[in-house]
Amino acid sequence: MSRLIVNADDFGLTAGVNRAIAELHRAGVLTSATLMSRAAATDHAIDMALSTPLLDVGCHVVLVDGEPALKPAELPSLVDPGTGRFQHRLSAFVQRLLAGRVREAEIEAEAAAQIALLQRRGVRLTHIDTHKHTHMFPAVLRPILRAAKAAGIRAVRNPFEPAWSLRATPGIHLTRRIELSLLQRFEAAFRQITAEEGFVSTDGAIGVLATGALDATTIASLLTALPEGTFEMVSHPGYNDAALAQTHSRLLASREAERNSLQKIKQFPGVELISFAALHIETAQRLDN
Repeated sequence: MSRLIVNADDFGLTAGVNRAIAELHRAGVLTSATLMSRAAATDHAIDMALSTPLLDVGCHVVLVDGEPALKPAELPSLVDPGTGRFQHRLSAFVQRLLAGRVREAEIEAEAAAQIALLQRRGVRLTHIDTHKHTHMFPAVLRPILRAAKAAGIRAVRNPFEPAWSLRATPGIHLTRRIELSLLQRFEAAFRQITAEEGFVSTDGAIGVLATGALDATTIASLLTALPEGTFEMVSHPGYNDAALAQTHSRLLASREAERNSLQKIKQFPGVELISFAALHIETAQRLDN
């Protein structure tokens, strides 16, 4: 059986993103969203999450291009000293990380603070992932999982896209394909670390290569090729309004396209839509039997 978690990232980024997530959930095509703890519309997203109990909500841990939950002085290896914010560019963060200049203790503390901020507001968190998939790197994954486990969370996004999904994604520039292919070398470590820490996840994420280009044609191609197993479709729907423009996100018009294109999922009734909470329960039941 083919099973799919449809997750919207960046819950809380703007009211327009929140609105799109709520609409898609009510339409029956979106099963979960991951919430940013320190974004412009976080309060609005929390209110929405509390009033929408069937929407799975995870913590979208931000370590790049955002504002920390802890004081900048507590995160000297993570924040830009000039702004007190995280590094704006993912490439700069990765360079520092791979050079050993980012402290795991700071990652764990900041992730714990972001999770706690949402839980204190009453949000029941079912899973975690990271902004721009930074937890694909072992030096980020380990402290993120420690923070999540301490908060009672035991499900995490598998951010690696399977080969079949990459082949089924049309029209993406060769440079991005090469970038994702190079990052695949971290997948074995991801599976080992999550298993050791007792976390559940999916067989992979689809739509990562198509970020910024997840249109109806691509969704149809991915779902037509979907094999047996459990996968997560990563999406970024929203309304391209003035508030979104102020975030300096590269995903502007594409959020409108995704919001409309995700309705395509309804044309694939053979795909079972599930949540991270259901995945966790089913995994626990399988281990008990």
